[in-house]
Amino acid sequence: MEVFAVLRVRLIPKGGRNALTGWVDGVLSARVSAPPIDGAANKALIEMLSDKLAVSKSKISILSGETSRNKLLRIEGVTSSDLEAKLALLLIRSSKK
Repeated sequence: MEVFAVLRVRLIPKGGRNALTGWVDGVLSARVSAPPIDGAANKALIEMLSDKLAVSKSKISILSGETSRNKLLRIEGVTSSDLEAKLALLLIRSSKK
């Protein structure tokens, strides 16, 4: 049985720095410094999530929203509940900095 989670993301490109900024109504807010040109912001988002969630970049794919700020991502190898727990911990840690 294949294990994966679906993640809704609101992305802000050219946001000054790469960061996860919040979780509202089941949507992760994130910003990346890359511009929304030639998929650079999408690539930066995937790299950031891969690093923060300790998941290979190849396990993260964009299901919809490649040219939109609102994205739907598929993350393989993690359950929805595990993903939400990891994100909650990351957001708590980043708010204390």
